[in-house]
Amino acid sequence: MSEKKMTMGVIIGNRGFFPDQLAKSGREEMMQALAKAGMDCVVLAPEDSKHGAVETHEEAKRCAALFLKNRDRLDGVIVSLPNFGDERAIADTMRMAKLDIPVLVQATPDDAANMTILHRRDSFCGKMSACNNLRQYGIPYSLTRLHTVSPSSEDFQNDLAWFAAVCRVANGMRNLRVGSIGARPTAFNTVRYSEKLLEAHGISTETLDLSEVFGRIAKLKDDHSGVQGKLAEIRKYVTTGGVPDAALVKMSKLGYVIDDWMKQTDVKISAVQCWTSMEEYFGVVPCTIMSMMSNNLLPAACEVDVCGTLSMYALALASQTPSALLDWNNNYGDDPNKAVCFHCSNLPKHFFQDVRMDFQEIIAGTVGKENTFGTVVGRVKPGAMSFARFSTDDTAGVIRGYVGQGSFTSDSLNTFGGVGVVQIAELQNLLHYICENGFEHHVAANFSTTAAAVHEAAVRYLGWQMHWHNN
Repeated sequence: MSEKKMTMGVIIGNRGFFPDQLAKSGREEMMQALAKAGMDCVVLAPEDSKHGAVETHEEAKRCAALFLKNRDRLDGVIVSLPNFGDERAIADTMRMAKLDIPVLVQATPDDAANMTILHRRDSFCGKMSACNNLRQYGIPYSLTRLHTVSPSSEDFQNDLAWFAAVCRVANGMRNLRVGSIGARPTAFNTVRYSEKLLEAHGISTETLDLSEVFGRIAKLKDDHSGVQGKLAEIRKYVTTGGVPDAALVKMSKLGYVIDDWMKQTDVKISAVQCWTSMEEYFGVVPCTIMSMMSNNLLPAACEVDVCGTLSMYALALASQTPSALLDWNNNYGDDPNKAVCFHCSNLPKHFFQDVRMDFQEIIAGTVGKENTFGTVVGRVKPGAMSFARFSTDDTAGVIRGYVGQGSFTSDSLNTFGGVGVVQIAELQNLLHYICENGFEHHVAANFSTTAAAVHEAAVRYLGWQMHWHNN
């Protein structure tokens, strides 16, 4: 995942019969706000247009040309209205720039005690006109939480943080390449999906058969530098006491082969077959390798759940922290707003309050304990939690999903795998929604409060049908 500094294109709106000095001071105030948020900006200079604002069609052309010149840098665009602004020039700029990135519309509030002809902004009204024109031009846009908000305020800093997350999700999900490693387990019809629907939304699937993985592994010597490097990473990542060295070497070879393939094919995230081919014919589970990838913000979902890893990635893009894929797995006693979320497990280390490598207890009885080493198990730590699930609805020809927020709790639980208790308001309504709409039993989770950003990006900029639980 890119660590580059966020860069915003800025359009300063102006309208001649409103005070020009407001455009001048508004531009300076917006640039200061972006700097405070740790963002760069691309904006017309005062020598490029009157006060560096956009009012005329000629100024719109200059601003669009500036954006086009910097398009590879831009993550989003902020339309700032220090006065009413010229709504047509704003929309023209966006049309000519052809950026296809998120847009945030901000309007600066008037001071009720200072509404003279020299100070009155009317941005409150101008924002409606700017939005009207953007909609006429077919340009999607987002709004600040408050209708008018000062760029120097803490409220606007919160808006910028939210909008940055929206930009990361919307831009990160476009032109994305997903690795599908191995065949879908026969018993998991649940995770079937449409490659064609994803492709129509700019998401490509790159497949790799397990025979190719095992074949590449067979050509690797134990002392291969890449294998030894991966082995050192594994031992540094998680406690491996009681795990046979032979199993650790197998995991290292698997990790090296997957890493190398992803680099060669420009694949960013992955979904991996596990049950039970990996154990029967190779002799370990891939969980530790997947956990390490997810912990490095390169989500890996089990059971070849491609839409599951997309859900993980959206949350990771929004929060810039690791995501996990979990089962909505058990009730928690008789509390209707609590549930047990579980996997067996490949959760990233970021999720655990205690963690170790172990064998996979569920399938050890079928394929033998010696063939199931490599799970990453422990108790999920308490904290705020966002969840998301995307799915391809082939019948309707759409991508759809749901998001929401809750928390992982510290409630006691004595079981195996990677496990946590979640508390979500009106959970029973969510569970009814999942079942009534035929969603999968897998859900992506993240230690964050980013449901709003994921929802905005998916609906506004990706065109997906989303449900926001309990909003």
